[in-house]
Amino acid sequence: MLVIVVEAAPPRLRGRLAVWLLEVHAGVYVGDLSVKVREMIWRQVAAGIEEGSAVMAWSTNTEQGYDFTTLGTDRRVPVEFDGVKLVSFLPVAGVSSDGVITGESKVNNIECGSFDSQE
Repeated sequence: MLVIVVEAAPPRLRGRLAVWLLEVHAGVYVGDLSVKVREMIWRQVAAGIEEGSAVMAWSTNTEQGYDFTTLGTDRRVPVEFDGVKLVSFLPVAGVSSDGVITGESKVNNIECGSFDSQE
């Protein structure tokens, strides 16, 4: 299974994706293609995305059962952590990170990431 989601993509790219995949919702394409065809399609997305953004997810033989990659000006970036791929958010340009809870933060005497209260 292959899923590609595009945002702010030019119409010519959306039309090109519709040749290979089924557009089940605006900007959401699904299909079941070989690795070689999937890589060819992603190269075309990379060449034609312009100012938009895209994410591609596909079934694979991993712990999660899928893998994904992103492209464009989105704030989401895939990060591998102990063999599992997670999503990290890039900071917003020009916005202070004051008040953002991190792993070292404590809220009401509870360490973030811990379920044990310190009473």
